[in-house]
Amino acid sequence: MMNARQRRELIANRTLEQGRVHVADLTAEFGLTDTSIRRDLTILEEMGQLKRVHGGAVSTTRALQVASFEEKMHYRGSEKQRIGARAAEHVHPDDVIILDSGTTVLQLARQLPGQLRLPGALRIVTNSVSLAEEIGMWAAPNLLLLGGIYLPEHQATVGPEALEGLGQLTADTAFLGCDGWTLSGGITTAHPLIAEVGRMMADRARKAIVLADSTKLLRAGFVSIIPTDRIDLLITDGEAPTEIVSVLRDQGVEVQLV
Repeated sequence: MMNARQRRELIANRTLEQGRVHVADLTAEFGLTDTSIRRDLTILEEMGQLKRVHGGAVSTTRALQVASFEEKMHYRGSEKQRIGARAAEHVHPDDVIILDSGTTVLQLARQLPGQLRLPGALRIVTNSVSLAEEIGMWAAPNLLLLGGIYLPEHQATVGPEALEGLGQLTADTAFLGCDGWTLSGGITTAHPLIAEVGRMMADRARKAIVLADSTKLLRAGFVSIIPTDRIDLLITDGEAPTEIVSVLRDQGVEVQLV
């Protein structure tokens, strides 16, 4: 019979090999309670063999990457949830939607109602591995995960394969996140390859909806995704400066505050 030390050694090795383990899987495998498995993970974290995250643990080689993404997810989390909930109202049965790799767009997927999670209700295209994991929990989701080069810090695929996949389809709506927005640059991001994929997503959809909390407005990123005149709708939170909202509306961009 395996003792606690052997079990923890196995968990540590598996985390190193797979990059991530889940509490639910470990409780089922070892026949233990959540509390016992979480205690094992805590001990292994104190030993420097892994890093605990929500729902499980990651290897220390991935810890900084995962922590960075999860930190973004929780920053202004309530605002992102409200934005995601409003964005979900723009998704309808039988839609083909494109979802980018932003953390606010991930909240959209989490806020979709039950009837849109049923088999055949939607067709979803994304380059986000985190979003694919989220949607993968639904019953028989109609999901296309774009291939390509994997960027761990964004948990997303980019490059020629992703662009080729997008080029073969047409969608009703593309939901895009961003790192910033300026009048001259439109919506922007820090990584050129992320911008390239976002630009193609907007090109392949009939409507481009941007999800961005108010801290992104008037903050310049490194590279432009799409210009302001390509945005059909911006959903942001109620702290957005009135003068910025007015400028956007004057330029023909619909703005919804939540």
